Amino acid sequence: VQLQASGGGLVQAGGSLRLSCATTGFPFDDYAIGWFRQVPGKEREGVACIGSSDGSTYYTDSVKGRFAISSDNAKNTAYLQMNSLEPGDTAVYYCAASLYYSDYLPVSAWEYNYWGQGTQVTVSS
Repeated sequence: VQLQASGGGLVQAGGSLRLSCATTGFPFDDYAIGWFRQVPGKEREGVACIGSSDGSTYYTDSVKGRFAISSDNAKNTAYLQMNSLEPGDTAVYYCAASLYYSDYLPVSAWEYNYWGQGTQVTVSS
């Protein structure tokens, strides 16, 4: 099982980035993909997640209207489009996978079985 997060970088406030999470080794359609972020000294925070089989989504309040999660099941890849970025969005972003049961999206880190390495997102003011 592998999850490969990419697309991070340095951007000015108000800018955009698109993160990708390429996966192999598990049946993508049966899983939810979540994006989490972490800054030093703080707990890992759930940002967004998507059920691959039905496209159901969840966003934490602080990113609603700015971030959009999507998936391309043919490519076993999930994306996080981040617009109107703020300095408070600066963090290491991780993608993760969890078995998905319809009508229940996992939003907590402990619910996820597989994790990718992080990608740094830095938003300058």
